[in-house]
Amino acid sequence: MNSIKLEIAVFNYQSALIAEDSGAERIELCENYFEGGITPGIDLIKRVKNKLKIPIHVIIRPRAGNFIYSNVEFELMKAQILICKELNINGCVFGLLNSKNEIDVQRCDELVNLSLPMSTTFHRAFDECKDRIISLKKIIDCGFQRLLTSGGKNSATNGLKEINELIIRSENKIIIIPGGGVRSSNIIEILNYCNPKEIHSSAISGKDIIANAVEISKMRKYLS
Repeated sequence: MNSIKLEIAVFNYQSALIAEDSGAERIELCENYFEGGITPGIDLIKRVKNKLKIPIHVIIRPRAGNFIYSNVEFELMKAQILICKELNINGCVFGLLNSKNEIDVQRCDELVNLSLPMSTTFHRAFDECKDRIISLKKIIDCGFQRLLTSGGKNSATNGLKEINELIIRSENKIIIIPGGGVRSSNIIEILNYCNPKEIHSSAISGKDIIANAVEISKMRKYLS
């Protein structure tokens, strides 16, 4: 089996260092863990970029809550993407829905094109969509390279059947990344069920918002 890439969602500078040192191949850089992750400040982005050697993907999410954005919020997302481009960040992570909780194709398409040549990942806003097969096609058509999902469930382990179907339906046109409660205690179950190319975890234990180095190391060993 080829080595599977491990992406660690980090919410502070310390976790970014821990993720790289413990074997992560990429980080998703966010702030405000308890709000589900929003766009980090430019100072944190610069600090992490100047230190890490592994790829950095930055979440583009101007606020917590739903993924239906106003025109003002959309303009802010565009500005945040341009900042990432100027800083030579490797990728951006975002997701936009319309009032029906369907993929906002026009805005997603615009942001994907704006992000070039950075990589783009559609995040777990996808899990709010009712028809995820149609939504998958729309995301592929927009040009996203990756889709982060728990299969519409509250965790990746509960959504394994759905994630596996998405991987099959994707026909290798996009990388499906299982995410949501992934830890060393359940990663083997996920790998055996759907054999993903990449996997996503925050590696956070208990109430601490610092990534757990031991947890990352354990997951990395399972993925080799």
